[in-house]
Amino acid sequence: MENVIAFRGVTKKYLITKGKHGLLIDTIGENLFGVFNRKKTHSGNTISALKNISFEIKKGETVGIIGRNGAGKSTILKLISKITYPNRGRVEVKGRIGAFIELGAGLHPELTGRENIYLYGAILGMKKKEIEKKFDAIVDFAEIRKFINLPIKKFSSGMYSRLGFSVCVFCDPDILLVDEVLAVGDVYFQKKCLNVMHSFAKEKTILFVSHDLAAIRKICSRVIYVERGKIIKNGNPRQVIGFYLERSKNNSSEL
Repeated sequence: MENVIAFRGVTKKYLITKGKHGLLIDTIGENLFGVFNRKKTHSGNTISALKNISFEIKKGETVGIIGRNGAGKSTILKLISKITYPNRGRVEVKGRIGAFIELGAGLHPELTGRENIYLYGAILGMKKKEIEKKFDAIVDFAEIRKFINLPIKKFSSGMYSRLGFSVCVFCDPDILLVDEVLAVGDVYFQKKCLNVMHSFAKEKTILFVSHDLAAIRKICSRVIYVERGKIIKNGNPRQVIGFYLERSKNNSSEL
């Protein structure tokens, strides 16, 4: 089976700047200017999110990524979806990506639910005719038909979650990226999303970042445990999750 994702010695750093309310991780500045200014970045002003990591994911795998907050899990998804780029190393990706990794990403609060389906669908690579064909299915899956013509700034975070995930699923991605953002939805919708992801197994490639270890164990064929920007363990879900829990017992940080 061919690789659809490969990280080759990837290091990712974020610039730290001072704001009115303390330190900020300047991801926007890094995205726009980091590629051109890497040599000018001083180590004292950066934080290393990932440190020389390498791994491969094959077509049809469902891979869970676990670790404590700030371990580098979401950065891996952002690099795959090209929201940001590595400072060193290469990220190789083959296929259409459906990325549901930040609440509201790809959606515009002033536009209606209807308009946002077309906007987000286009961002994910769907043609207008394809969106029109799948529009009713997206709305029905999200269960937001009553509110489809309202500006989504009036939506709850759970409704944002429903809309974003639904568009991602129906864009027919080769690779589906799902972050902990799924947790803002209600329990029923979370279960509905997990069932869809489970049904994708073997047909799609899925990367799932979550603190819900039961869900990770249920749907993932492999788990990658990340800590402080490094891969600590990569392999069988039960073994990796067990190792993570045992290691966490001896650490006062929260999971």
